[in-house]
Amino acid sequence: MPSVIDMRGIKKRYCVDDEFFYALDNINLSVQKGEMLAILGKSGSGKSTLMNILGCLDIPCEGEYMLDGYNVLEMTSTELAHIRSDILGFIFQSFNLIPSLTALENVELPLIYKGISSAKRRKTAVEALASVGLEKRMEHKPSQLSGGQQQRVAIARAIASDPSVILADEPTGNLDEQSGRTVMDIILSLNKQGKTVIIITHDKSIAAIARRRITISNGRIV
Repeated sequence: MPSVIDMRGIKKRYCVDDEFFYALDNINLSVQKGEMLAILGKSGSGKSTLMNILGCLDIPCEGEYMLDGYNVLEMTSTELAHIRSDILGFIFQSFNLIPSLTALENVELPLIYKGISSAKRRKTAVEALASVGLEKRMEHKPSQLSGGQQQRVAIARAIASDPSVILADEPTGNLDEQSGRTVMDIILSLNKQGKTVIIITHDKSIAAIARRRITISNGRIV
């Protein structure tokens, strides 16, 4: 299978108190289309920095990054925004839902930015929420939903635009065990449907569902 992600020699350094340190140091990583990959690492290992670069939320200081045939490091900020909207779907530990909006409106929001018509985005959002079992909670606001339900809204938002790559950053970190299992079952189902899934986690039990696992420590894949 072709690679949807291909990183070569990726480095990211920061300056603290006039001293440079590498958050990422010579990362080489390929991810095949349709693969499920878990990236394991402790706090401070560099996994969050890698997540940000994978998701085109940050750029490296050195290296090459090809995403679905696009040379990410040669793209403008506007082009990167389109990449994030069209190719990538994000699931965050903290859900990142807008409190004043209903579940349906939260899922619709990124579709508005894509210029999709009102009728089509409403239909798409309804279908996405139904796919994660929230067809009876669409008009509820985040404060009226459990943590597990909020994360399912976030998953619906991530898949509504039909991305080819899903990035899940500690997707069960704020959930109880049962809700966490439900969320991971949904993520596993998305992978079985052909989505490329990358899970960033410190939890080995969560990483165990992935077909391939790598560990990052001190900015390096070990």
